[in-house]
Amino acid sequence: MIRYLIYAAILFALAAGFAWLADNPGELEFQFQDFTVRTTVMTAAVVALGALVVARLMWLLGRWLFGAPRRIRRQMADRRRDHGQTALSKGFIAIGSGDRGLAAHYAAESRHYLPHEPMTMLLGAQTAQLGGDEMGARAVYEEMLANPETRVLGLRGLFTEARRRNDDEAARSFAEVADAEKPGLPWAGSAVLEFRAADRDWDGALETLSRLAAAGAIEAERAKRLQAVLLTAKAMELEDGDPAAAREAAIQAHRIAPELVPAATIASRLHTRLGDPKRAAKAVETTWRIEPHPDLAEAYADARPGESGRERLKQITHLTRIRANHAEGQLAMARAAIDAQEWETAREELRSVIATRPSERACLLMAELEERERHDVGRARDWLNRAVRAPRDPAWVADGYVFDHWEPVSPISGRLDAFEWKVPAVRLEAPDTEPDIDLMSEDGTNRMAEDRTGTDLVLAAGEPSAETYPTVAAPQQESVPEPAPEEAADPIESGHQPDDPGPEPEAEPAAAPKQPEKPARRFRLFSS
Repeated sequence: MIRYLIYAAILFALAAGFAWLADNPGELEFQFQDFTVRTTVMTAAVVALGALVVARLMWLLGRWLFGAPRRIRRQMADRRRDHGQTALSKGFIAIGSGDRGLAAHYAAESRHYLPHEPMTMLLGAQTAQLGGDEMGARAVYEEMLANPETRVLGLRGLFTEARRRNDDEAARSFAEVADAEKPGLPWAGSAVLEFRAADRDWDGALETLSRLAAAGAIEAERAKRLQAVLLTAKAMELEDGDPAAAREAAIQAHRIAPELVPAATIASRLHTRLGDPKRAAKAVETTWRIEPHPDLAEAYADARPGESGRERLKQITHLTRIRANHAEGQLAMARAAIDAQEWETAREELRSVIATRPSERACLLMAELEERERHDVGRARDWLNRAVRAPRDPAWVADGYVFDHWEPVSPISGRLDAFEWKVPAVRLEAPDTEPDIDLMSEDGTNRMAEDRTGTDLVLAAGEPSAETYPTVAAPQQESVPEPAPEEAADPIESGHQPDDPGPEPEAEPAAAPKQPEKPARRFRLFSS
């Protein structure tokens, strides 16, 4: 708008000037040697203005003519770039659709039009990867290292190729170079963190995690969780040699992530070792409020070493009141009651658990209770058989394997914080009919159902996970007939020891129908 106003002002000034000259005529004489020109001032002004216009036009024409080659080169370069960009776009679409032939065609076309474009190199590398040409992909990524703009991209490509061929040393070197050249890079920092954790370099891993958190390359909550895991791992390593330093690391880990069960158990164990049972119990109680766990109950019972079984039962009773009617608390009470020979208390707790969810651990405790209290080997064996087919209890699971204890790093994949406490999902064929099981009789003893099918129950509780955990088949077990009442009443008088059920009877009692042979059962595989 301002430009148009300026143009209007100039035209108005020219018009006013010519009007003034028209009202004030005059003559102008120009003489050069023998050449003399006489004209009016108006004519001279018009000629001068026309000469300026012609000169301007000639200048513009000359510049256009002299700039024509450069414009032609620019147009050709733009056309090549357009063709190259189109080839790149179609090439990456072909990569996404898995069409290696079309991707190779467009990769060659983009390389023809855009030989020095970073995206052209990336398209060529991904085309080679799609075709399984590992050497070709590595050559392209190594070529990227020479260009500062594509150096980090090349390092990541080489890192990915090294991981693909399981070359941890090469992958680690590429990740460390990338992390040093560009600190805070998420993929490089995370890789260096995992490599240092796998080497059990807990201090180095904590330093790397701190840099990642400061750069915003990892979420704050995730960073806190990993910090607690690393501090717990450090406490585990220092527990035997330097318990004081180990306790400080465990306390810090428990403060950062009170829901982390290993941190609470190690902190409690170290408090107990250093003579502070109150703080040991408090650490367990804090985590028990969040999520009860059998390791916590064991640590709580051991918080005051040297106490009798009855005192340990009192301790567990106090702990379970924090989360009343929880299955883990009831199982912990049953365990402590059996150790204290409080048979009725143990049976009452187990009755409650088995009535709602007869898990493997509950059945095993019931078998132990039958054998220790009544020396009833037959019923103990029945409970052991039921434990094989009972739903699995929660366990430490990492990378598809079940472990008997927690570790900060998975021994399978080397992944940090890979362990989860959950029910292993192992689905087997369901029985044709649901067995009619009366869990407890009026006198407090258990009765096994007589009509059972030979098919195992579904071992997983709730919805099965997509993961299938490794299992191994157990040998078939022969069904054992229930002993006669007079034998079960007092196995010692009949000459049978608690661990020796005695010789097999020649014929089964008429009251106990013969059970069909059971198929091979499946157990969890505990990996170390």
